[in-house]
Amino acid sequence: MIRVRVCEDIQECARIWEQVWPQQCLFDLWPVRDCFAGSYRRHPYFLVAEENGRIEGMLALSWIEEEQYFAHFPGETWHGKTWLEQNRIPAGSPQVLAALLDHVPGPTRLRYLTRDSVPLAERPVGVDEVGYVFYPGEHGYSFEAYMQLFSGKSRKKLGRELAQLEAHGVSWRYDHAADIQWLFKTNLESFGESSYFYNPSFLDSFEKMAIWLHRQGMLRITAILLGGNIAAVDIGAINAKSYTVLAGGTNPDFPGVAKMINFHHLERSCRERLEVVDFLCGDFGWKQRFHLTHRPLYEMTVQPVEAAGQEAGFYPVHAREQ
Repeated sequence: MIRVRVCEDIQECARIWEQVWPQQCLFDLWPVRDCFAGSYRRHPYFLVAEENGRIEGMLALSWIEEEQYFAHFPGETWHGKTWLEQNRIPAGSPQVLAALLDHVPGPTRLRYLTRDSVPLAERPVGVDEVGYVFYPGEHGYSFEAYMQLFSGKSRKKLGRELAQLEAHGVSWRYDHAADIQWLFKTNLESFGESSYFYNPSFLDSFEKMAIWLHRQGMLRITAILLGGNIAAVDIGAINAKSYTVLAGGTNPDFPGVAKMINFHHLERSCRERLEVVDFLCGDFGWKQRFHLTHRPLYEMTVQPVEAAGQEAGFYPVHAREQ
């Protein structure tokens, strides 16, 4: 018989996470999630499914006070959106998955779910946003082969745009810590309150994550200098043979420089024979044109099942002590 219990102790939650959550991408790593949990100070509310004394599944939740619903841990929301992608519901069987969803204690909104976490049961599920990835191996680890995906006309146009930038005198700078602050400043100037960095909790979380990534040898900072001036900075992370581009900023004095730095990531990933480059969700008008592979992520809204909640001793979050 499947039994679902609640775990609210952060240290036990960490142990269970490490035990059952698949470690397939950067956002699967507990220390990355913990950087955000510490700054947002969300209370963990993990549903743990057990059968015959064995953990068979987990739904990692946090209560989002300002939105009045549960979301995936650690609940790093801004303007009603979360940031960490590829959320999962590890479950050993469809029955375990159904049991976890039946025991949500209040309104629950699960975003950026991977395909294997979409339940088989009839529940409101739809495509949330589309992520964009690049697989160097599909092009024989040849950047030149990848460029053949563009029409001859497009290649000529791109060549002219890049040549105009290169005429300023181009140089590359890597892993210069001060460039991160330039990225924050430029991103905020470009997007204002729409930038996640406008939220002090997110900014603090991101800085903590960058420090942890640096200590692990995983942080990658890439900067383009044109005519001696910073033109663009991207920050990303190397995890095994994958590279995740986390955030970026560009100097408006150099239109088109985003193309230059993105092509650089693709060329370097071929040279280093990486398995995948993850550009995350959001097209921003260029990812489709760059012939990146689409990877949909899913969203699910779950309402509590009163009978299941009462039998298990669960109550809506507003009815219990915080």
